[in-house]
Amino acid sequence: MGDPLVQIRPLPAPRLPEWLRKGATHHQPVTELRRELRALDLHTVCESARCPNLHECFGRGTATFMILGNLCTRGCAFCSVPKGSPEKREFTLDPDEPRHVAEMAARMNLRYVVITSVNRDDLADGGSTHFAETVRQVRQALPNARVEVLTPDFCGNLEAVARVIDAGPHVFNHNMETVSRLYRRVRPQANYRQSLDVLAFAHERYPQVLTKSGLMVGLGETVEEVEQLLRDLRSSGTDVATLGQYLQPTRRNLAVAEYVTPAKFDAYRDFGLSIGFKMVFAGPFVRSSYMADHVNDEAVKG
Repeated sequence: MGDPLVQIRPLPAPRLPEWLRKGATHHQPVTELRRELRALDLHTVCESARCPNLHECFGRGTATFMILGNLCTRGCAFCSVPKGSPEKREFTLDPDEPRHVAEMAARMNLRYVVITSVNRDDLADGGSTHFAETVRQVRQALPNARVEVLTPDFCGNLEAVARVIDAGPHVFNHNMETVSRLYRRVRPQANYRQSLDVLAFAHERYPQVLTKSGLMVGLGETVEEVEQLLRDLRSSGTDVATLGQYLQPTRRNLAVAEYVTPAKFDAYRDFGLSIGFKMVFAGPFVRSSYMADHVNDEAVKG
């Protein structure tokens, strides 16, 4: 008689380390803000990307507006923003969206507004005309506020990049996301060199505009690769870098390879400052748009 069947249970998911545990949050401001956003048919990257800081930021009345709809034409392996086909009705641009973003930003009385977008590779200009109009509308509604744009690469179309910056943002942000070796797995429809070229163009043509880029760690990169990415960013003229822990948003996304310790984040920050960044914001919960007003203030002072 053979051995009895042994039931094999799947291994439990690794527990989050203590430094990645968020405290209790109050949900009332979040519920109210979501209701107002939906009333204007607006989206935030905070919700679509399942940001761990959502309750904190919504609770303090801040949000990063995500324009050009809520469906992306790319399939980055780390991102939970919905993907879709350009034939879908939802891909139709809402001509009122720029005005609605400005209206919502004014209603929230923001002193710092961050505008980002999905990738719209289906559009000839990548959505840059719509992006630029949103910046103009926000600046008109809130003339004393500072505006940061977090843009896609526009498939390397530098005219599209110029169109957005000509609208008058104070900060131009384009995220590298990860190190060169991991691009094919993490950002298969993007190009490492192309993203650096976008940042270099923004810095060279608009030196008065602060340039910024962000990356995630914990995807399998080495310390040497992160340091090389930071060097590449400085060589492109980038002023500010943000580094945060990658957290798997859904089971369909890439698994976490490593939980990076706070001490390691401090070492990345110190290295970045040593090679000339005006500001390096690094920590487990740091995201590209997290505490963007604080990051901007520190960079300007630096």
